[in-house]
Amino acid sequence: MQLIELSVFWTIITDSAAWLFFHLAISIFTLHLPKHFFLTANFLYRTREWEAEGQFWQTHFNVKKYAKIIPEGSRILGSGFYKRRLKHKETTYLETFILETKRAELTHWLSILPSFLFFLWNPAWAGWVMVSYALLFNIPIIIVQRYNRPRLEKILARKKNSHSKIQ
Repeated sequence: MQLIELSVFWTIITDSAAWLFFHLAISIFTLHLPKHFFLTANFLYRTREWEAEGQFWQTHFNVKKYAKIIPEGSRILGSGFYKRRLKHKETTYLETFILETKRAELTHWLSILPSFLFFLWNPAWAGWVMVSYALLFNIPIIIVQRYNRPRLEKILARKKNSHSKIQ
C-alpha cells in the first residue's frame, strides 16, 4: 500500500538510495556478527536430506555455471573472506570457509526482507518489481552457499576423520 507519492524521478532516486543503503547496512551488520553466532547448526544452515549434500542445487540450478559470474562480496566491501575458490584444505581454513558461507547466506536472506518496504513509496506494480529484484539478486547467491557448504563440510569431516585415525 503506497503511503508516499513521489515523482518518477524521485521514486527512482529513492529506490536506488534505499537499495544501496540496505545492501551496505546488512552486509556491514553481518560482517560484524561474532563468529560464535554461526557455529551452531541451526535450522537456517542445516543441510536438508533432499539437498543431497548440495548436489540438488547443481542438478536443478546448474550452480557451477553461474557461480563464476556472481560478484565476490569481499571484493566489493574491501573486507571479509574471499569465497571464490578453495585456496587450501587446512582445517582452520575450511572451518572459516564454512562459517563464511553461513554469514553470506544470512546476509542474502536478510537482504530480501527490506524489499517489502518499497511498497510504501512505490505503486504496487513497482513494489513487486522490487521484491522480484531482491529475490533474483539474492536467491542465486544463497543457492551457491547451500551448494558449497555441504561439500566443504564433507572435506573437513574426511580430513578430521583421517587425522583422528593417525593419532
